[in-house]
Amino acid sequence: MTPTAPPPPDDAPAQDPEPSGLTFARALPVFALTFVDVLGLTIILPLLHLYAVAFGASPAEILLTAAVFPLAQLVGVPVMGALSDRFGRKPLLIISQITTCISFLMLASANTLWMVMASRAFDGLFGANLATAQAALADLTDDDSRAQGLGVTGAAFGLGFLFGPAIAIGAFEFTESLALPAIIAAAYSFVSILLTVFTFKETLPPERRGKGRIAPSEAFGTFFRLLSSPFIGVLLVLMFAQQVFFYGFETVLGLFALNRTGLLAQGNGLIFLWAGIVLVIVQVRVIRPLSRRWGERGMALFALGMFALGFVMLALTPQQAQPFYIKSAVEREISALAPSGTELLIGDIGVPLPPERGRGLGGVLWLFLAVVPVSVGAGLIRPALNSLLTKRAGAGRFGATLGASAALVSAANAVAPLLMGALFQSYGPTAPFAVGAVGLAVLWVVAWRFVRPAPVPAES
Repeated sequence: MTPTAPPPPDDAPAQDPEPSGLTFARALPVFALTFVDVLGLTIILPLLHLYAVAFGASPAEILLTAAVFPLAQLVGVPVMGALSDRFGRKPLLIISQITTCISFLMLASANTLWMVMASRAFDGLFGANLATAQAALADLTDDDSRAQGLGVTGAAFGLGFLFGPAIAIGAFEFTESLALPAIIAAAYSFVSILLTVFTFKETLPPERRGKGRIAPSEAFGTFFRLLSSPFIGVLLVLMFAQQVFFYGFETVLGLFALNRTGLLAQGNGLIFLWAGIVLVIVQVRVIRPLSRRWGERGMALFALGMFALGFVMLALTPQQAQPFYIKSAVEREISALAPSGTELLIGDIGVPLPPERGRGLGGVLWLFLAVVPVSVGAGLIRPALNSLLTKRAGAGRFGATLGASAALVSAANAVAPLLMGALFQSYGPTAPFAVGAVGLAVLWVVAWRFVRPAPVPAES
């Protein structure tokens, strides 16, 4: 089509400004802004509980500080998603990224606990960056390439989680002030705003914004209608439940590795690095051929099966201290460290350390091996479920539906540390993974029974 071609008649179907399908040039701006945005967020996450401790918070106040962001997202993200369906992706991305940047500056200047909570609530209510970026990729892709496209944001998210905590720890080594990591996060957030303004091209043209549109005032009610839908609802429940298990895995893995092998921060960092590498490889290289061969339903079933296998392997991890483990040295180092976020939420867990006898590499190697199927499952499940959601919802409701998905992921992130930490504390270090394996097996049966590959007309 040439620039001088006449416009189509009013009753002709709207044409996309570019051909459908995923290309590198189209995906790169979304990948870049998502990566930089997640980088800013993950600089803050490892230190958030320290903000609460610095102001003398009680255990209940620490819990509230950790929960306020995902709870605010549960309210805000569906509304922001509906707004993006009405006004386009770019303006909502810019608004949400400006909000995130302001929230980091609020956090940097916080001198009371309520200011910390206010900054997290502000970001949660208006910072729907990832959900809107996913909606943009859904706009850019067709049914065949959508799972791969949604995997782009997952890869950016995984890379952000690799580098963000390292930057936070490095910043904290130079100063004991908690303001510096927040300022660094704000700087990265500002870069993401520039990327959106100057490199991101609107993916939802005006002629497509009225199809299936949800008024923002109705968005929160629509969230519950989507949840009660026989097709969309089961996908949203699966999204929530799998995220409870995955985020619970992330929450207790460090304590579990300490109990099984005596690994401390550096060793645990390597495990998380390895998990991140596997996750990114899966989302960049595996999603496309797998979705073409099996479809999103088959990919979701495979992902849940790999998830369950990984949890079984983790539950069976032998307790064998790593070769350089000295129990008394580990005890001294633990006593000098601030408690982990999970310990702050549910109290002193009292992790039993492994004995020094029988040291070797068996436990460490088993852990690294067990993390592989978990990371494969995590890398596949969210793109598969979100792709199925977009097909069920229809093009006019990408933002609202993916907003509902992101809100439930946030809700799961609030629940998971409490659930998995309580299992760890009450029933032993292997309990979270044994329970998780059973739960994931149940999710596999639910997905096999109720998830169907063929799209249906969008529900009203």
